[in-house]
Amino acid sequence: MDKISILACAIIASTLSFGQENPNMRVKRPVTTNKVYQLKKEVLTPEKLWELGRVSAEGLSADGKWLVYGVSNYTFGENKSEKNLYVIPIKGGEPVQFTQEEGGESVVQIKENGEVIYLFKGQLWSKPLTGGEAKQLTDLEGGLGNVRLSPDGKHILFSRAVLIHPYHSKDKYSDLTKSDVYIYDDLDYRHWDTFNDGRFNHPFIATYDNGEVGEPLDILEGEPFYSPQAPFGGAEDFAWASDSKAVLYVCKKRFGKEYASSTNTDIYRYDLASKITTNITEGMNGYDTNPVYSPNGQRLAWLSMKTDGYEADKNDIVVFDKATTQRANLTAGWDGTVNSYIWSKDGRKIYFTAPVRGTVQLFELELPKSFARDTSSKITQISEGEFDIAGIVGEVDGGLIVTSTTMTRATEVYRYDFKKKALAAVTKVNDGIYSHLAETKVEGRFTKATDGTDLFSWVIYPPDFDPSKKYPALLYCQGGPQSALTQTYSYRWNFQLMASQGYIVIMPNRRGMPGWGVKWNEDISKDWGGQPIRDYLSAIDDLAKEPYVDNERIGVVGASYGGYSVFMLAGVHEGRFKSFISHCGLFDMTSWYGTTEELFFANHDLGGPYWDKNNSKTYTDFNPVTHIDKWNTPILIFQGGKDYRVPIGQGLAAFQAAQLKNIKSRLVYLPEENHWVLSGHNALVWQREFFSWLKETL
Repeated sequence: MDKISILACAIIASTLSFGQENPNMRVKRPVTTNKVYQLKKEVLTPEKLWELGRVSAEGLSADGKWLVYGVSNYTFGENKSEKNLYVIPIKGGEPVQFTQEEGGESVVQIKENGEVIYLFKGQLWSKPLTGGEAKQLTDLEGGLGNVRLSPDGKHILFSRAVLIHPYHSKDKYSDLTKSDVYIYDDLDYRHWDTFNDGRFNHPFIATYDNGEVGEPLDILEGEPFYSPQAPFGGAEDFAWASDSKAVLYVCKKRFGKEYASSTNTDIYRYDLASKITTNITEGMNGYDTNPVYSPNGQRLAWLSMKTDGYEADKNDIVVFDKATTQRANLTAGWDGTVNSYIWSKDGRKIYFTAPVRGTVQLFELELPKSFARDTSSKITQISEGEFDIAGIVGEVDGGLIVTSTTMTRATEVYRYDFKKKALAAVTKVNDGIYSHLAETKVEGRFTKATDGTDLFSWVIYPPDFDPSKKYPALLYCQGGPQSALTQTYSYRWNFQLMASQGYIVIMPNRRGMPGWGVKWNEDISKDWGGQPIRDYLSAIDDLAKEPYVDNERIGVVGASYGGYSVFMLAGVHEGRFKSFISHCGLFDMTSWYGTTEELFFANHDLGGPYWDKNNSKTYTDFNPVTHIDKWNTPILIFQGGKDYRVPIGQGLAAFQAAQLKNIKSRLVYLPEENHWVLSGHNALVWQREFFSWLKETL
């Protein structure tokens, strides 16, 4: 019997002791059917939404028999989440709690001998897959982030923030320790929800020996660049060469105005012996991200966008072949955009996810055997259904382990079977709650747009929907503006929750959304207030013809570009709607251009600055503020105080205009929130205000 098989037997034998709770520790288990519920079906409420366990797939054992996953549970009293890790057999069985200490853990690596290496409170810890005592491996001052261990186990790659420029007064004037002033001479002075204090995330390399970390070397020493990328880059921006002699890192080596105006990240190779850095994506001008070597190390794949400044460009899979020194875009001729990917175990295929017709599905890409003779590839969609494949965890015999959602089911982990072409649940964290919730039916619907094209929408209906009755309806406007509207599950913009309060919700896949071809995706740029807005009106007008829709009770809701859409529709709807709700919406495009941070986005999608006369339509016809004279309908406005993508002036200006026009209006200001709402208590305030407003106005 091999070592992993012995471990498998041991984990079964040790299940009882492994899952035993220490009374001195605060333990939260995943939500299961152990909870007592009333027999009567309940409707989903904001409070119950936050009872759901949030599942993350953390890693597979080397033999593919065991999954380590995380579950985050929220505690109302403490207004915080607690994440713990669990182990479950892929072929079915009960989960066993793997960690129970207070604080979140994230898996770094599962070794062939069954040892799980994970990050906890900024340090590496180790614990056998079969359970037992956890062992702290590292105790490095300043902690570790985004860790990658070398294949030979002799080096560690991680990130930490380094002070490069003293933008903050305390760093510039050490004697003025009570000051709080920022001083800038260039752009990129703030990003997402944080002002730039002159600290940049850098990759560090050090020797590693079972927890002993040598002197870390900053491979971007003195350079004002971020790696991982700011603000959301992580360990996926790092990779080790299979021989452990080099590392790859993703970086946008731009500074100031150039940084704010460009998406040109590159993938750099740093050689440990020579300390020489090489740009392996030189000449590729858009985003180049997610480098991953094939299992044999002979090929390197990454995701690539072609156009500098276009953050929603077609995302392709590019592969570099060491033997021929050729690189090829293997999805160039395919009319879609890639979300994520993994190599097959044999290195002959790449599995990837991509939006398609209102869902996100699995695709298989067959690589050419020899780049010397052929660089073409065969792409096949291998899954289909009313669900999203949110991510690919790894390959197992006969299938893939994936995460999946629907509009009525939060993330769980599934096994996708290649032969059966079906999903089978591996985790069932939230089954206990969902089994006692009233169902909300979801259907697809096609409408003819004003230009004659087919426009697809998802429609979700209230529990116990009766077509002989009348229901209020909500038009949902998606943000992005180029983000897909698929079978996703949100803890704020939750369509199941909206429907459960008695509303029919329609969610159009209007112009700009991926999944309907590259042209459809591109058509929104420089046309924000044009065809996409007409698409929204076409969709709701079509639904309003149904006898079960109460045409006197139709509202519009949305965030970001969706919030912009709400503001635009408020000026052009001609009496269709009785209520509006906008979260972090763009109200005055001139002001927004002058205060947002990622200028590459504004330059591409709006055409450029407001002083360029070629862009006049963006700042006049397609600017909500120019239609304020037609506003006459109740409107609720949410605005985050730390939202630097759509800064505070947008929401305040819209609210002030509505108030001065004596329109029933309300401002919900969230001073500590950014473009999203992350605090549980704040999120519940958000939900309560959202639905109370609809009750007042619809």
